[in-house]
Amino acid sequence: MPVMAIVTLDARGLTKRFGARTAVEEVSFTARQGEVVGLLGPNGAGKTTTIRLLTTVLSPTSGEFSVDGIPSDQPARIRQRVGVLPESAGYPAHQTGTEFLRYHARLFGLPRRDATTVAERLLTEVGLAERAGSRISTYSRGMRQRLGIARALVNDPAVVFLDEPTLGLDPAGQRQVLGIVRDAAQRRGATVILSTHTLPEVEEICSSVLILDRGRILTFGTVSEVTRAVAVSRSGQLRVPIDSVGRAAAALARVAGLTVEVTDERPDVLRITLTGRVESDRGDAGMNEALRAVLAADVPVLSFDVEGARLSDAFLAMTEESQR
Repeated sequence: MPVMAIVTLDARGLTKRFGARTAVEEVSFTARQGEVVGLLGPNGAGKTTTIRLLTTVLSPTSGEFSVDGIPSDQPARIRQRVGVLPESAGYPAHQTGTEFLRYHARLFGLPRRDATTVAERLLTEVGLAERAGSRISTYSRGMRQRLGIARALVNDPAVVFLDEPTLGLDPAGQRQVLGIVRDAAQRRGATVILSTHTLPEVEEICSSVLILDRGRILTFGTVSEVTRAVAVSRSGQLRVPIDSVGRAAAALARVAGLTVEVTDERPDVLRITLTGRVESDRGDAGMNEALRAVLAADVPVLSFDVEGARLSDAFLAMTEESQR
C-alpha cells in the first residue's frame, strides 16, 4: 500500500469574529506534505483572514490548528515553519535581490555566509540569478512576485501561503510563477496554500481545492471530486448533415430535459443543453440519451462534442447557491 504523506496543516473549527461580524466560521481541513491546495472564494469570503489565522498574524476566536505538528498555542514556533507571500507585499527599493533575501535569512538565525548561500540558491531557483545584484526598484512586477516567493521559501518552510501570487502578471509571468509553485511542492515537499481568483491555475497545479463563502467552507476535496459532486450545467454540440438538421431537431424535441438551439453561424450544428442543473453522471446519461435519439432517427452524426464539468462551473454553482 502507498504510504500516506505527512499531515502538515490541520485546522479544526477555526473561527474568527470581529465584534458582531464573523469573518471565518468553523473552518476545518487538513493538508499534506507536497500538496498544492487551492483556496477559492468570492471577495470577502474569508480567504485572507484564514491565511492570517494559520500564519499566526491573527488569533482565532475559537478553534485550533497545527502546522507541521506544532499546535496553535505556540505561534513563535509556527512562524519558523511557514512562509508567506501576502497579496500586497512591499519591497525595499534600495536593496538588491541578494541583500533582501540575505537579510531575511539572517532574521531566521542563519550565519552570514549561510544566508548568502541561501539567497543565491533561491534567486537561481526563481530565475533571478542574473538580476541578483540589481536594485529591487528596477524589477518588474513579475520579478518582484518571484522574489516574494523566494522570500517565502528562505526558511525552508513546511507550509507556504501564497495570496494571489499571479495577480497582475502577463501569461508568461503567470507561467513562471506557477512553475515555481509546482516545484516548491514537488521538489521541496512543502505544502502550498494557493489563494487565487484564477480558476484555470487551480485546475492546472492544485491537488485539492477548498471553496469558502461568507467565512464557511462550501466544499473541500480534489478538483475532480468538487466538479463531480456539484450540480453543473452540461451542454454539447451535435453536427449533422445540413439537410438532416430538421429531423435531428425533431428527434431531440422528444427527449425530456433538454433544449436545442440552431444558430445562423453554424446551421449544421445543434447546441444541446440539459435544462436545470444535474449531477455530472446524470449529465452523461442525458447526453447519451440525446445521441441515441438522433441515431434512432437515422440521422448521420458527423461529430458530437460534449462540454465537461469545469471547476469554474462548480465554483459559480456553489457560491450562487450560498447567496440565496
